[in-house]
Amino acid sequence: MEEKIIIKNLKKEFYDEQRGTVLAVNDLSFTAYSGEIFGLLGPNGAGKTTTLRMMATLMKPHSGNISINGFDTIKDPQNVRKSMGFLSATTALYPRLSPREIITYFANLNGYPEDKTEERVEHLIEYFNITKYADTLSEKLSTGMKQITSIARTIVHDPPVLILDEPSSGLDVIVAQKIHEHILDLRDHGKTVIFSSHNMGEVEKVCDRIGVINNGKLLTTGTLNELREITGKYYMEEIFIYLVQEYETVKQKETGNVND
Repeated sequence: MEEKIIIKNLKKEFYDEQRGTVLAVNDLSFTAYSGEIFGLLGPNGAGKTTTLRMMATLMKPHSGNISINGFDTIKDPQNVRKSMGFLSATTALYPRLSPREIITYFANLNGYPEDKTEERVEHLIEYFNITKYADTLSEKLSTGMKQITSIARTIVHDPPVLILDEPSSGLDVIVAQKIHEHILDLRDHGKTVIFSSHNMGEVEKVCDRIGVINNGKLLTTGTLNELREITGKYYMEEIFIYLVQEYETVKQKETGNVND
């Protein structure tokens, strides 16, 4: 498989008045391949969102390298952005525009060929089954339809790499199921998907490999079955808790805060 995302020795620091320098991402390295859904998981404050933002060129690392589709995020951010669709957990829609207008706008914004834009937009409207709502103002859409529109605008320029942060958060089971089906279909068409979620059930369902981070460090990566072997746990929720707690225990022992 072709390497589409290569992250090596990534570090990011922030300054906090109370804590001083905080190492949010600490020597993080992993690779994701074409035709793969890679789950990037971590508790709140683990460095996951900071990592996603650096991948999307919204932040610069203090050291280390990120390559997206062969382009360096520092040296060639413009081509990185062309190669990527980024769905943030805080993504919002323009309330006075319809899904058709929003998707079209983002096609233009991302440099999709003008003579093919209308066809591409109509394809996505049909693909996501939003024809009935395509010309309704976004402010009048349900939460599910807003999220589907957000995903459509994320992929309208047909990027090889997708970063999806909590793509089904707050959605009912039926809409979430549809989104999962679309994400799996994108994977099957060769896309590289970074999938971040706090819903461990959907992580089990859609991710080919999973990386767990805490305190800015990558704890481990592997398929679900590999993580089961590593931890001795079966469900992803149990695996996740075990890895995070084990890491915390090790750190406490290293600093002398717990007795052996």
